[in-house]
Amino acid sequence: MRVLITGASGMVGRNLLAYFQQKGVETIPTDLSGWEVSGNLLDKDFVFGKLASLEFDAIIHMAAITEIKKTVEDPKLCFEVNCVGSLNMLELAHRKKVRRILCTSSANVYGAPKTNPVSEDAPFDPRVPYDYSKVVLENMAMSFYKSKGLPVSLTRSWLLFGEYDQPSRATIRFIRACLKDEPLTLFNGGKDTTSPTHASNFAKLALTILKEDKSAGRAYNFGGERPVTIRELAETVKQLTGSKSTLNLAPPRTQLEAEPQISYPSLDRVRNELEYVHELTLEQGLQRTIDWVKKQT
Repeated sequence: MRVLITGASGMVGRNLLAYFQQKGVETIPTDLSGWEVSGNLLDKDFVFGKLASLEFDAIIHMAAITEIKKTVEDPKLCFEVNCVGSLNMLELAHRKKVRRILCTSSANVYGAPKTNPVSEDAPFDPRVPYDYSKVVLENMAMSFYKSKGLPVSLTRSWLLFGEYDQPSRATIRFIRACLKDEPLTLFNGGKDTTSPTHASNFAKLALTILKEDKSAGRAYNFGGERPVTIRELAETVKQLTGSKSTLNLAPPRTQLEAEPQISYPSLDRVRNELEYVHELTLEQGLQRTIDWVKKQT
């Protein structure tokens, strides 16, 4: 199998490439820059010229603007990249007659869920442009599946972390602070609850989806094996690093955040349909990331 991977420069992309290499899967990584095959997915000459000239069996489409603040400040760019760019990739997949295209959506499509764990049938409640762009992506993908028979699959992930993560993201911030014995500020007392897991676990899911015919036309919620509060996440990082950092349980930043955000997925579908089992526990994934951060300093 040869897989074209968009958004390959991101944290998830880099972990996915490492996992696929380990499994002997050939990849063609692409992004705006930094790879032998680089370009803008809004550029039709690049997509339907350069990319179309390559030989591949499947596509994992991850390229998107993911920074929430940026999508709020520039919704036009958000929708161009996340929606029009995705439309180009769906059309490319159709023209190339790939065996599967996996498009990465997001848990954000559910907004603040009213019930947990969140199943794939839960109602969407998007809030910001990024969330809405993923709803558009999903609808476009399913339109290609239903009208053109394109074998497309979707994933909606909760908190993924790992090597190459952005310094501003919670897990890396906690690790860096703990390694320096600096205080950890947890807004709202760290009561917000999510479902973190290492990106290599997602890579395993992605490869499973590419190989399983039954995944076509299906969406899969994905996250860690158990829900974890932000305070529990911080305490776990502190324990694994042997840190002397103190936890500063701060009030919510705004009144809108006074009610803790509690959101974590049901894994029934990935387990029952794909027989998926995590390779790394939360603690193992954190330890891998801690070891990587240590090497960077």
